[in-house]
Amino acid sequence: MTSPEVVWHDLECGVYAEDLPLWRELAGDGPVLDLGCGTGRVAIDLATRGVPVVGLDHDPALLAALAARAKGLPVETVCADARAFDLGRRFGVVLAPMQTVQLLGGPSGRADFLRCARAHLEPGGLFALALADALEGFDETTATPPLPDVREQDGIVYFSQPVAVKDEGERVAIHRVREVVDRDGGRTSGHAVVRLDRLEPEELETEAAALGFTPQERRMVPATDEFVGSVVVMLRA
Repeated sequence: MTSPEVVWHDLECGVYAEDLPLWRELAGDGPVLDLGCGTGRVAIDLATRGVPVVGLDHDPALLAALAARAKGLPVETVCADARAFDLGRRFGVVLAPMQTVQLLGGPSGRADFLRCARAHLEPGGLFALALADALEGFDETTATPPLPDVREQDGIVYFSQPVAVKDEGERVAIHRVREVVDRDGGRTSGHAVVRLDRLEPEELETEAAALGFTPQERRMVPATDEFVGSVVVMLRA
């Protein structure tokens, strides 16, 4: 049976595809290091096009799903904290999609993340990081929540619905209600919160420059009906 962590990750993140053309363009022939790879949304897309990918994530359940899905493809998996890893090799391209850099607990965590990425880049290599466009706050009293994401897996139905985006000062908290309907019709519900550090592209570029990166022209990923847009910060080693 598929683990709940994998189902929720796939349901809430796995269908996003608006950024894939940009990662394909930047990846070239690889190899590529994909930081915060999850179940392989980006890694598998690149690998099916012949690009070797090393996917790094801290969640072993997500990596196990990626490994199973990537059989026969040029994908390696590494379970590690993106702020503290040493693979003993370098890459021409390192990617951090889906706001990974905003999940690191502030400037100190970002600095460790940037240092690790730089240590794994070839001279002149590229580090591309996605930042979410500004999130507008809302809750059920001020706006109608978006429609829920729904998936049936192994005879179980999963619902996930964003119900609020709340300002917490240095972070923005995205609140979701998660519900599960089991095979017998029993229903359970819970609450999940993802917190993103507030981070402007200029701030990230300044932090990166202090660690030896050279900022390049940014790229943009447009918003969709279901997902906010992104600014992609481009850093040369």
